[in-house]
Amino acid sequence: MQHEAHTHTEHGHHEHHEHHEHQQHGDAHAHHGHGGGKVSWSMAAQATLHCLTGCAIGEVLGMIVGTAFGWGNMPTMVLAIVLAFFFGYSLTLRGITRAGVDFRTAFKVALAADTLSIAVMELIDNGVIALWPAAMDATLSDALFWGSLVVSLALAFVITTPVNKWMIGRGKGHAVVHQYHH
Repeated sequence: MQHEAHTHTEHGHHEHHEHHEHQQHGDAHAHHGHGGGKVSWSMAAQATLHCLTGCAIGEVLGMIVGTAFGWGNMPTMVLAIVLAFFFGYSLTLRGITRAGVDFRTAFKVALAADTLSIAVMELIDNGVIALWPAAMDATLSDALFWGSLVVSLALAFVITTPVNKWMIGRGKGHAVVHQYHH
């Protein structure tokens, strides 16, 4: 939090209440200094793993529901993608609202933080499944279903991690979420 440290040094008379209020309202300038910082691969991997968790929950649940109702590949895939975004955003919302942020602000932060990451992950994940011979026709009881899902999610993780590293390094993505946890 370079900006806040600079502000407190420059203006030593800021009270704790003003600092807390500044954090809660999510002033757009609060993390201007985060953009130029060096981002570790570990931080990017953690952000990606967070998104991957929501995506995996949504993907698997969507496929289970689609299969249980006897839906075709396209409606099942659409449901899985919608649920991947839903659960991805939900995990972020849960963490931000636990930090005392109101729902509306938390929702905006989740959209800003996760949309690109989830979109890249879903594009890679579903692209692999769609291109993998017979994976679209595999059922929940087939090893091919689970094997292709694991490979597609692992590949999505590997490709999305650099995207998250780039975004966090520019003060976007999970860098926005990070400000509400500290």
